[in-house]
Amino acid sequence: MPHNPSSVRRARSQRPIATRGYIITWDVDSGNPAQCSRLKRFIFGQTLRRKGREYRYPGFIERQGVRYLGQSVLFLTLPLAALLNRPLRAFGVDHHTTATTLPTEPA
Repeated sequence: MPHNPSSVRRARSQRPIATRGYIITWDVDSGNPAQCSRLKRFIFGQTLRRKGREYRYPGFIERQGVRYLGQSVLFLTLPLAALLNRPLRAFGVDHHTTATTLPTEPA
């Protein structure tokens, strides 16, 4: 079986979404671990284990209307693009938003 990185599995497992939207890409300052950590938790979520219990906090990419395209790149529908731009600005993350269309995948 060929190696299947988690980013490829994630992209393949997502359902098709509306074709009109935005691509948002960002560049995190790797020299700023607090910024990296905050953004990673916000985008991908996290799972915490405390006293034998597991607590799951879903990430932004799990929302309906978000499509993972690759490292630091998401396709989003219009309302979600605004919801992502705010925290990126608040975290001090350099980012860019581009209007685009994404072909709908065959069923």
